[in-house]
Amino acid sequence: MRRLGMVVGALALTGATLVGTAGAAHAVPGRAAATVCSTPWGSGTTSSAASVVEPLQNIRTGQHACYDRMVFDITGTSGTVGYHVGYVDAFHQDGTGTQIPVQGGAILQVYVNAPAYDPATGTVVYPGRAGRSLPGVDVTGYRTFKDTKFGASFEGRTQVGVGVRARLPFRVLQSGDRLIVDVAHTW
Repeated sequence: MRRLGMVVGALALTGATLVGTAGAAHAVPGRAAATVCSTPWGSGTTSSAASVVEPLQNIRTGQHACYDRMVFDITGTSGTVGYHVGYVDAFHQDGTGTQIPVQGGAILQVYVNAPAYDPATGTVVYPGRAGRSLPGVDVTGYRTFKDTKFGASFEGRTQVGVGVRARLPFRVLQSGDRLIVDVAHTW
C-alpha cells in the first residue's frame, strides 16, 4: 500500500510540473507571450447602402495585436455611413476604369459613401490623388497592410485600395463619425 501511495504522489508531482511548464515550452526569454487572437470574421464582400453628405476628412491607420486598422473620419455625421468592402483581383479607378497597381498578396477595395470634397462647394477636403498613396499614411512595418492607394471620389463616394499580405478576414464597424476596417493578421 505504501508503494502505491509513493507512485500516486510521484505521478501527481510529475503532472503538476508538466501543467506548470506547458505554456513555457515555446517561450523565448525576454519576449512577451504571444497574443491569442480570435478573429471569426470572413473575407466575403460586405456593404451598407446608407449615405451621408458630410465629406471624408481624413484616413488613418493603426496596428493592433491581432489586426491592422484603417479609420475613415467623417466629421460631423450623425447617421450611418455606407460602405462596400471586398477583395478584388485588380484595383480600377472608379469613373475612368484605369488600373492602379497596389502592392501585396491581395487587394481590399474600400468604398466609403462620403465624398472627399465638400458637396456644396466642390472644394477638396481630403487631398487624395488618384493612383497615389494615401496622404499621411505610412504602412511600413505593418504585419498585414502592405500598400494604400487612393482611387477616386466620384458621385458622393470615395474609393481606396489596400494592399494586404494575403486574402485575410476583415470586419467593418462604425463608431460615431468614423468607419473602421480591420484586417486580421491570420486566419
